[in-house]
Amino acid sequence: MPPTPSSSALTSSSQDALDAATLVAANINPKTRLATDYLNHFNEAIMLLEIIPAMPECAEDFLRWEPLSYPAHFRQSNFKARDLAIAAYEQADPEIRTRFDGLCDTLTGILTAIHDAMSEATQASTRARLAEQATGWLKPLVIQAGGVINGASEAQAEEAEPQSDADLIMSA
Repeated sequence: MPPTPSSSALTSSSQDALDAATLVAANINPKTRLATDYLNHFNEAIMLLEIIPAMPECAEDFLRWEPLSYPAHFRQSNFKARDLAIAAYEQADPEIRTRFDGLCDTLTGILTAIHDAMSEATQASTRARLAEQATGWLKPLVIQAGGVINGASEAQAEEAEPQSDADLIMSA
């Protein structure tokens, strides 16, 4: 008679679906169980903010952006392994998820505050300044969130100089 799993153990089909090779094939980090695809949600908003100073009419596109949780993003996405991404996220180490969710909450908070301020701004120059400030705050946070997804320790994330790293990458 085969051993029975404990109540907290995964079912064998769930375990098979979440094995390292399956996660890697789906672009989900097998160590953290997180997918960088979620960061596209924030990168889209950042890209719109970057365009606003040169094309003020893009502020309207930014104002249509809405925050989405990790599971909600994947439910709405065309990501091939979206159900797997959600299941892996739900089974991620609570400490890793707390760090990741905290960064995502901060990103969402900044974007929401900028959205509210831009909604009230009447001049394109004010919206441009808001957009420029916001991108300076958001880009390092996205890089840190990417570090969490890719398994960087908290100490590594704090020691990193994300903006200078990004600048170096972009100049190459």
